[in-house]
Amino acid sequence: MSGFDVRKVRADFPILHQEVRGRPLVYLDSAATAQKPQAVIDAIVRFYQHDNANVHRGVHVLSERATEAYEGARETVRRFINARDAKEIIFVRGTTEAINLVAQTYGRKHIGAGDEILITHIEHHANIVPWRMLCEQTGAVLKVIPVDERGELQLDAVDALMTERTRILAVTHVSNALGTVTPVKELTRRAHAKGIPVLVDGAQAVTHFPVDVQDLGCDFYAFSGHKMFGPTGIGVLYGRMERLEPLPPYQGGGDMILSVTMEKVTYNRVPHRFEAGTPDLAGAVGLAAAIRYLEALGMDAVAAHDQQLLAYATKALESVPGLRIIGQAREKSAVLSFLLDDIHPHDVGTILDREGICIRTGHHCAQPVMQYFKVPATSRASLALYNTTEDVDALVRGLHKVLEVFK
Repeated sequence: MSGFDVRKVRADFPILHQEVRGRPLVYLDSAATAQKPQAVIDAIVRFYQHDNANVHRGVHVLSERATEAYEGARETVRRFINARDAKEIIFVRGTTEAINLVAQTYGRKHIGAGDEILITHIEHHANIVPWRMLCEQTGAVLKVIPVDERGELQLDAVDALMTERTRILAVTHVSNALGTVTPVKELTRRAHAKGIPVLVDGAQAVTHFPVDVQDLGCDFYAFSGHKMFGPTGIGVLYGRMERLEPLPPYQGGGDMILSVTMEKVTYNRVPHRFEAGTPDLAGAVGLAAAIRYLEALGMDAVAAHDQQLLAYATKALESVPGLRIIGQAREKSAVLSFLLDDIHPHDVGTILDREGICIRTGHHCAQPVMQYFKVPATSRASLALYNTTEDVDALVRGLHKVLEVFK
């Protein structure tokens, strides 16, 4: 892979250098969670060893250091996605909480009985269930943009689905089950032309290619730290300030208040209004370290590696007898979801595990798209910046062993 030294990158990830089941580990499950470079691990350890204290209200030196690290992480996230202001960055537990936050603040404020929420058929459950819950609470209606046999959105249907009752469009940037990259910028343009705000689930996007929220034009953008080589338990909701400012708080307690009496509560300003309780301080520090790691590699170089490896893996898997890739969008990220003859994906994953190869099997928390393709589950190999062509070759050898077992 020219311009990208994957051997050097792999050296940064200590977990990859081990044997499992007596064989070298081949990790192909990064869409579920990505591994962590030593720089992230060191940043978290250093925070707990030297700077750990609660933030914002302490007058001692450790609290000042912790506050500086936490708010510094907010600025690092702002830079990474090119938000206008660090105040537009809200730390949450992950993508799921971010979407729930929007559903229960923006949604409860602006969406009522008979109004429409527009999503797509390839959404992860985290971008379906919060909206379904909101429909149950308000009497709103959930409408769905269909997909075709490639796993691409049927854009011809979009304009008709955006009606005068549509109150929000919530769309994934990259399908976790198929790898489809959706045309977020174009969808946002069409939605805004009709006055409809747009939320983007970016959990599977920010790790694979550059994301610029101002260029996309979206109103909200959500992603998780653990899928982008950072810690678990930390994530981000970006919101345009004009969208965030009028919203009520989501949860109560801690730093989300300015003053409290028994008669009245005055809420804090954005973003602290939405960060109740003690935040995940070490998580934010680790997320910032992961972003600095990605920035040092260069997201354009990461994206190029991603696409070259995807092309190699697609061709290699298509050479396996009886293998059928589910989802062949023309714009795709490094996710390969497949069926192998009539062998159940759980059996495929179990045999590969004996070879030291980690993939994901099941419905990938995206049951509607499985139903569209009329399959109960698939096997899924998801690639990341530390994967190599040798990893793909090991997967292909493993799949041939699966076929031998089921002859």
